[in-house]
Amino acid sequence: MQSMSARRALIERLEHEALAHPARYRFKVAALAMAGFAVLGVALLLALGVSVGLVLVLLAASPLLLLKLAKLVWIPIAFGWVLLRSLWVKVGPPGGYPLEPHEAPMLQAEVERLRVATAAPRLDGILVTDDLNAAAATVPRALGLLGHRHYLVLGLPLMQALDPAQFASVIAHEFGHFGGGHGRFGGWIYRLRCSWARLLAELRARRSWASGAFVRFFDWYAPYFNAYSFVLARNQEYQADATAAGVCGAQVAGEALIRVHLGEECLQRDFWPALQRLGQTQPMPPQCLHRDMALRLRQPGEDDARRLQRALAEAIGHEDTHPALAQRLAALGVTPALVAPPRRSFAEACLGELLPRLERDFSERWYRQVERGWREDHHRLSGDAQRLAVLEALPGHDGTLALEYAGLLERLRPEVDVRPLYRQALQAQPMDPLAHFRMGELLLADGNRAGEAHLRRAIALDPACRAEALRCLERDCRARGDAAGLDAIHDEWAHMVAAQARAGEARGELALRDEYLPHGLDAATLGTLRRTLDGLGTVKRAWLVRKQLPGDDAGVPHFIVLVAWRGWLYSEDKRLRQLVEALELPGSLVAFSAARRRAIARRVRRRAGEPVYRRDKR
Repeated sequence: MQSMSARRALIERLEHEALAHPARYRFKVAALAMAGFAVLGVALLLALGVSVGLVLVLLAASPLLLLKLAKLVWIPIAFGWVLLRSLWVKVGPPGGYPLEPHEAPMLQAEVERLRVATAAPRLDGILVTDDLNAAAATVPRALGLLGHRHYLVLGLPLMQALDPAQFASVIAHEFGHFGGGHGRFGGWIYRLRCSWARLLAELRARRSWASGAFVRFFDWYAPYFNAYSFVLARNQEYQADATAAGVCGAQVAGEALIRVHLGEECLQRDFWPALQRLGQTQPMPPQCLHRDMALRLRQPGEDDARRLQRALAEAIGHEDTHPALAQRLAALGVTPALVAPPRRSFAEACLGELLPRLERDFSERWYRQVERGWREDHHRLSGDAQRLAVLEALPGHDGTLALEYAGLLERLRPEVDVRPLYRQALQAQPMDPLAHFRMGELLLADGNRAGEAHLRRAIALDPACRAEALRCLERDCRARGDAAGLDAIHDEWAHMVAAQARAGEARGELALRDEYLPHGLDAATLGTLRRTLDGLGTVKRAWLVRKQLPGDDAGVPHFIVLVAWRGWLYSEDKRLRQLVEALELPGSLVAFSAARRRAIARRVRRRAGEPVYRRDKR
């Protein structure tokens, strides 16, 4: 596994090389991509050669022997099929509302003007989405052999957050990905990244002797190739910014970048939290979400200046191909400064009668998606409010009550400082992971580094909170510009994901090396299991154990069910699927019979002891 510090060093070296010798750098990226294909080509030829060789050898020895060992001949061919299938990455057209030729003529005229100005190819469609985003999408026909389709994706909230000149620079930026000539090459590289990742996953899943060498090769090759393609993608962003500056002016392009960032902060930190708090008093979601969102995006925020300064100080990451805001502004030669919201947005100026219809349609779709959850949250929040009133009537709060009281105040009255309550809870319950987690998150949000110790303590007490704690620590490192700390967090995250992947694989396989524990289920759960097996009527006996999963922080038990069938068996796979779908256990499970895995079945029976179910002893 490549560490983030090593990845950062490689990317920084490649960035300098791409800047000094761009043509040579792109050639090296293409050559590196072809090297991967060369390895695969040799593997395919070897697989075919081994299969043909086996056929010839067996025919020469005895045609009857060929029939008996036919499966042996197909093993190399099956391995080659895995390699070929991994390269098929299907890319469909982007989603969104497709503009008809007669709709929003001013928008379409502006798009066409900018397309011509940037020398971009003709579009196959313009799509409007409900995201604060814009994108240039290149979709290959027949894996690119028959050309490509080009789409422009424009987010309605983004059109409402920018004025006409700023949004024109956004469109020019996206056309820069097309017109710069790197859209097709970059898309090919992107699909190769997906192909190598998929290939590696499938080879790891097979765990055969033939795949071992390829797993080791792609464990080295994929991160190295991703580092090269990362630099390419990041350089493309700079080139697209330069295209926007050339068409609309550097100052306008820089102002658009600042407004986009402030719009994202507005939605994330103001609009959506306020909407969530609205559920306390309003039993149904608002009807006109996108109209309300547009109004909020066109209002200046009290914290805009502080948010801009924080964004400019963020550490330069190497996980997102978009450069940091400070880097992009410096490349444009624009001095960072606060940019006011638009007096008249691009959406108001160019969408015409389509604007209220899109706001209504997107709002109605959102309403249908959240209506049920909103009602449930409102009911829960009403109960929380009643519980808060009960706790406020008490003369004091100790231990568990202090923790509960702090949590209720956070949800219902976010303006209240709850840190004293969490300190009180920690004094009474120093081993409570939730109290440590919340205290750590609040302290880091205020810039207090003492919060890191609380988050680390929370992880030690409850490993299941590791992911959320690492996200908090990542935000803190990024806000402080701590690149080394950010690398360390990313390394820790990678180790966690790898451990989760190994645990996931362990849940889906049966092996002789597995360790088993008593199932630990109560009488009620076992009673439900026995009634379910009775209802199926296909199981004669069943044994139950719990599999030990080292390094699994999920805390979800994994059960192994060994069954002996009753009656005539036509399709065991079908019966096992029916059994797994019918059983309800407090965790994941795998069911099998002794017919295919006798050695494992003996170990399960020894660990389980008596069967948990017998058909003849109901």
